[in-house]
Amino acid sequence: MTDASALPLDALNAWLVVNAPELGRVTSVERYPGGFSNLTYALTTTSGSVVLRRPPVGVTPGSAHDMGRESRILSVCELRGIPAPRVLASCDDASVIGAPFYVMERIDGVILRGNSAPAGYDAAAFATLGERFLDTLIAIHGATPSDPVIGGLGRPMGYVSRQVEGWNARWQASRTDEVPSVDQLARWLDEHQPGESGACLVHNDFKYDNLVLDTKQPGRIIAVLDWEMATLGDPLLDVGTSLAYWIEADDHPAFKALGLGITALPGNLTRAQLWERYLKKSGRAPRASTWYHAFGVFKVSVIAQQIYARYRKGLTSDERFAKLGDVVRLLGEFGASVVAKG
Repeated sequence: MTDASALPLDALNAWLVVNAPELGRVTSVERYPGGFSNLTYALTTTSGSVVLRRPPVGVTPGSAHDMGRESRILSVCELRGIPAPRVLASCDDASVIGAPFYVMERIDGVILRGNSAPAGYDAAAFATLGERFLDTLIAIHGATPSDPVIGGLGRPMGYVSRQVEGWNARWQASRTDEVPSVDQLARWLDEHQPGESGACLVHNDFKYDNLVLDTKQPGRIIAVLDWEMATLGDPLLDVGTSLAYWIEADDHPAFKALGLGITALPGNLTRAQLWERYLKKSGRAPRASTWYHAFGVFKVSVIAQQIYARYRKGLTSDERFAKLGDVVRLLGEFGASVVAKG
């Protein structure tokens, strides 16, 4: 853990004593190595184990790094029975540890990362997980603007165009090299925007390694993590993002190297099956996935580019990020193939 991202324990403990004394005093900290954006820490306290979330170092404020917003979304999930960690304390005062933060319960379980399956995950377990993956995503999409917190997350009308414009603006602001394929993908998405399909809570980063699974029942989801990009939006764009993270056996090996190749193992749904079954289970009319999948690929390429730009500027020394420039180019080419195949 770098000095810039280290937690000042004295200041944190002083805040906890006043605002959340039931959590006890923090005695040790370990930063979770996974993830590419908001920072997550395992805290051992005198009363047990909890988790702290804060924004990354060197980023400008925004909804994806708004800790109060993220904690309120988790509270809605708790009320609706959507599996997610329970928020225990929240602090919007950046002077305490250098950024706003919140503390949530720690949920232990299996998190699927890498390209090989853990014990108990055969084809049957992955088939079960695929269906529960869809059921959980549909449950998230069941939270609508009628809920005051969800209704306050954004504007439902014009969401598609704002997403295209917003992610293109992020691409332009973070670019470090010329990547014509990503530029072309951005133009195609702008020129072929679909109509709105509805408005609800969208997770915006729904994939296997953001799920905590039961250690005794393979395929059972006990928590959904990383709600930093959740908002009020079009559910089909949310599914498109999941498609972009869903690796298949014949995809480029570089994508598997990102630790997402586990969806390519036997028993998993294909991207086509994931899309078709989502539409059927959610009661939506059949439609092509092309635009939504291409949008997801574009968004993931921009996220990778933003992280790579921080690495190039020296704002992070994590060597996982050194090759993200190559990944961005490959994603641009993959997005072009999604469009070409229709």
